[in-house]
Amino acid sequence: MSVMELTVAEELYPRVANVIPKVEWATMAEDVEAIMRLKKERNAVILAHNYMTPEIFHGISDITGDSLALARKATEVDADVIVLAGVHFMAETAKLLNPSKTVLIPDLRSGCSLAESITAEDVRALKAANPGVPVVTYVNTSAAVKAESDICCTSGNAEKIIRSLGVDKVIMIPDQYLAANIANRTGVEVIVHPGACEVHERFTPRDIQQIREDYSDDVTVIVHPECPPAVVAEADFAGSTAQMVDYVREEDPKRVALITECSMSDNIAQLFPNVEFIRPCNMCPHMKRNTLGSIRHALETMTNQVEVDPDIAERATRAITRMLEVK
Repeated sequence: MSVMELTVAEELYPRVANVIPKVEWATMAEDVEAIMRLKKERNAVILAHNYMTPEIFHGISDITGDSLALARKATEVDADVIVLAGVHFMAETAKLLNPSKTVLIPDLRSGCSLAESITAEDVRALKAANPGVPVVTYVNTSAAVKAESDICCTSGNAEKIIRSLGVDKVIMIPDQYLAANIANRTGVEVIVHPGACEVHERFTPRDIQQIREDYSDDVTVIVHPECPPAVVAEADFAGSTAQMVDYVREEDPKRVALITECSMSDNIAQLFPNVEFIRPCNMCPHMKRNTLGSIRHALETMTNQVEVDPDIAERATRAITRMLEVK
């Protein structure tokens, strides 16, 4: 069969060949073909977070990245419809930055333990108890929480955002571990909220110590800054998912242990086939609600559309925009 006669799914297979067996890809072909057709019919693009499974991340997506990359790239989208393959706060952010576009989330149950750990009322209480202290809010929050904030941040730019404020004290919410890790890096006092990522807080220093025992010193350990500070202290590098990719690309380690969500290793392994990846991962059940089937259904039925209250949207967008302006 000539290249011209290949199906769309067959043409896409090399993107995932290192991590998905051909026989497994064949079971996905019908959904892949339908999604690629529907994207053209709807003038739609798919934004996929780094924690998506490879068939989504490498296969059908148009734009990929961490929360910061998706927020930035969402402002450049030339399409009528955005499908956000991630969790709800990411879809809200895409809608805030593209109010005139239709934004779909494949599964309304795609929540986030961090986003659910804090409310707008909680933020107002923190501000009342600490008057004049700027509020830096992680993007892993609802639009209502962002609306009560001065500026947003991601794990990739949190340190830069904190330093840009030029203050000695901030309220940094809702991830207590990210806040503590950033405080260690910057020396800025942080007032925290007891939120945590259910994926990253389960890792322990002993997990890393065991990896080093099993693989001697011939392993580079990379962790996400949502992990507890004691875990970060055991690692060789801590950074956002995008920073993890950059680190592997630039340092070219022979063997890497990624201390983060499960699909991250699969997605990086496709990019760096010569690197051995150890995968002591924890799975995010919310991210995994995004499937080829749910994305196909969203495009077929134009559900579930994300909307944000106009008053909340105006104030939340201000905090996000201020973040994006920090270079």
